[in-house]
Amino acid sequence: MGNPKAFIKIKRKDGGYRPISERTGDFGEVEQTLDEQDRRDQASRCMDCGVAFCHWGCPVGSKIPEWQDAVYRGNWEEAYQILTSTNFMPEITGRICPAPCEKSCVLAIHKESVTIRENECSVVENAFDRGFVKPKPPKKRTGKKVAVIGSGPAGLSAADLLNKAGHTVTVFEQDDAIGGLLRYGIPDFKLNKGIIDRRLAMMEAEGVKFKVNTRVGRDITEKKLVADYDAVLLSVGAMKPRDLVVEGRDLTGVHFAMEYLKQQNKVIRGVEFSETERLSARDKHVLVIGGGDTGSDCVGTAIRQKAASVTQIEIMPEPPVDRSKDNPWPYWPTTLRTSSSHEEGCNRRWSLITKKLNSIDGRVVSAEVVGVEWIKDEQNGRMSMRELAGSSEILKADLVLLAMGFVSPDHDGLLDKLGVEYDSRGNIHAAKSNMTSQAKIFAAGDAARGASLVVHAIQSGREAAFHIDAFLRG
Repeated sequence: MGNPKAFIKIKRKDGGYRPISERTGDFGEVEQTLDEQDRRDQASRCMDCGVAFCHWGCPVGSKIPEWQDAVYRGNWEEAYQILTSTNFMPEITGRICPAPCEKSCVLAIHKESVTIRENECSVVENAFDRGFVKPKPPKKRTGKKVAVIGSGPAGLSAADLLNKAGHTVTVFEQDDAIGGLLRYGIPDFKLNKGIIDRRLAMMEAEGVKFKVNTRVGRDITEKKLVADYDAVLLSVGAMKPRDLVVEGRDLTGVHFAMEYLKQQNKVIRGVEFSETERLSARDKHVLVIGGGDTGSDCVGTAIRQKAASVTQIEIMPEPPVDRSKDNPWPYWPTTLRTSSSHEEGCNRRWSLITKKLNSIDGRVVSAEVVGVEWIKDEQNGRMSMRELAGSSEILKADLVLLAMGFVSPDHDGLLDKLGVEYDSRGNIHAAKSNMTSQAKIFAAGDAARGASLVVHAIQSGREAAFHIDAFLRG
């Protein structure tokens, strides 16, 4: 702790966003950055608390006070070494993580938490710019082969550590590019895909093998997979979306959010779609059903596609601006979150459910919604929903995007063929060792945990790598 009074003398300063008029005209990253001196000043605000709640709140256990101090001293290489000791791709979490570390920072009590996420991103960018990031292939190979199915954050995290341990790792991806949710689920205005490619190039230089356009269970049989590899990691994500069961669901113009977001990311990548295939919000009244991050990503994408209007509805009530008494620091705050996309021109509505989608000539034109109230049972604390009489209204909707979350991994195909067991929620059942019900087959990330944060997936991949390495070494 180089400056014990910095948190008193120096105010929190965020990089902020590019002007709305500028950023909505392209898909470039919206966040701006501070200069080096500002960044070192922000790092100096870290108090190196006796109990580092930021470290406690971080799923990967980032040693935040240590690398913040290194940033304050201007030792970017040391900061990068400390940072990557628990997270091999901080350039990703530094851009898209909702930063539970900042919510549990002691200074968050006064809404002045250290800018941990932005500082993290600056550390890794400085490391790349100054040539500190270099491939370090293992000096010795174990002769063991590991197949990682799925190239999202969990799979890549596990692949990195298993390769460093000397095992020969092959990552299989069914799509045309590596990255999973990072590649095709998160818009470019939040995560430039060149950031992913830069890290993948480093992994390839270290010996990790990647195979795209390969659907395991079809292009490679599950039997051959198990026979050819000493261990298999299932990190296929939880990509089965929650559907909307109402009249009009099958109308033209109603799509799952990921279908919409993935196509736009592919367009930016250079993939061409016919006029009938193209999902565009241009000049349309867009209705996003679901108030989470995926819904927010749809909002920002629709605005950049020049939608006539964008409305986002959520079934739950509007969260409070400040923490409630039963939601104290340092726990995650269940408060209102406003993203950069919301600031760009979105009508947000709460406590609404969709009853029906209306059409003209088979194409959706509007949605019938009804207001609801939530009632808490004082005995068991459970919440129940009740529709409000006379609250029905019609919302214009030429394009309806379903962003209501994900229920489980897709069972059809590989998972069912492998015969793995599922838990009560439909996720892959895995023991504490990450092993499934089938010998030498492991699971990690959303496929085993359920849909969650990227940083949780990274940590799950790390844990799986540890257990797979122990399994291979006997």
